[in-house]
Amino acid sequence: MSLKNKTNCQLKKQVAMEQGQNNNIQIELNDEVAQGIYSNLAIIAHSSSEFVVDFVRLMPGVPKAKVQSRIILTPEHAKRLMLALADNVKKYESQNGEIKLQGVGFVPPVIGPIGEA
Repeated sequence: MSLKNKTNCQLKKQVAMEQGQNNNIQIELNDEVAQGIYSNLAIIAHSSSEFVVDFVRLMPGVPKAKVQSRIILTPEHAKRLMLALADNVKKYESQNGEIKLQGVGFVPPVIGPIGEA
């Protein structure tokens, strides 16, 4: 099963579960969105009514980074996302072993001189 088809199936299943099985919502994933956007840093802010997640790509040797994507969520959906991520990390670790974190707290990707060959 391709990643695109698997993602569509997972989305349909999750939405069906959240909608109580009676209401199915079909979600389309076009080719451009299916490619994804690489991010190695997420910056999260919130107000009383929303959570804002900015996905950033930091590159070694480049002192400036650009937000690649911004997602705005209600507090309820932010919590659902947190629980879904926790569940998926647990499943990943049961199949692949514990994900090792480097350092304590926030550790940004290394930004330093560009290596030479």
